[in-house]
Amino acid sequence: MTMKMYILIKDDVPPGFDVLAAAHASLAAYLKFKESPEVAEWIAGPFYKTVCRVSPQEYERAKDVADSVVLTESALGDREVAIAFKPREEWPKSFKYYKLYR
Repeated sequence: MTMKMYILIKDDVPPGFDVLAAAHASLAAYLKFKESPEVAEWIAGPFYKTVCRVSPQEYERAKDVADSVVLTESALGDREVAIAFKPREEWPKSFKYYKLYR
C-alpha cells in the first residue's frame, strides 16, 4: 500500500482561497505530525497527497477521523476552510467517495 495525505477543502471556499488552503494544509499537517513514523515513511517518498472538495456535511463528518489539523482563513473571518490528515496507508471507506479537486 502507499502512504498518502488527504486534504479536504470545503466546497464553498472562494476561488483563490482554495489553493491557498491546500498549500497551508499540507504544511500544517507536516509540521504537526513530523515526528511520527508515518510522516518519516511518507516523506521518504513518494509523498502522495490527495486533495478533495467536500460538502459541509462531509467536512463535519471527516473531523471525527483521528490525526488531523483544521485550517482557518483570516481573510474570510477565521472561517474553517480545510482539514489535512496525517499520512497513512489505510483510510476510512468514505474517503474514496470524496470528489477529487480539479
